[in-house]
Amino acid sequence: MRLFFVILLSLSLTACGLQPLYSGGANGVVGSTLGDVEVAPITGKAGWLVRHALNDRLESLSNASKKYQLVVELDDKIESLGIRSNDTVTRERRTLRARYKLVDNASGKTLIDATAGSDAGIDVVSSEYATIAAENSALENLSQTIANQIVARLSLYARKSAKTAANGAQ
Repeated sequence: MRLFFVILLSLSLTACGLQPLYSGGANGVVGSTLGDVEVAPITGKAGWLVRHALNDRLESLSNASKKYQLVVELDDKIESLGIRSNDTVTRERRTLRARYKLVDNASGKTLIDATAGSDAGIDVVSSEYATIAAENSALENLSQTIANQIVARLSLYARKSAKTAANGAQ
């Protein structure tokens, strides 16, 4: 009886229609499209961190010629949240938002115009050094999160455009 349920479960999983997003690795549809993306310079410390994180994810798939350019604008804010009766801050929130565009280099057409964002809470302690270190760590983590969100959105776009092209060719 258990064998029957295991077989039934395995058959239902194969019929669900799920397919790996990165099938084919760097030579697959998504991998080759991501390899064609060049990240434009981004201003500021947050920009350097985000660009570096994006390049870490995209350069391993890199092709010689770049068909697309990724343009990113960042908004980095630190807000004070908790304030004691003596007007000292006890908690901060660091917010990093990115507006990004994927532009086709040949036509100049914008293919994706989207946003990504994340935030982190920071405890403000008596040591100024520790608070600054916490703010910098938060920025590094937020940069990684933003890069993951952008690459995931680019991957979905690449897969969708490949399916659209395949359906149009039939």
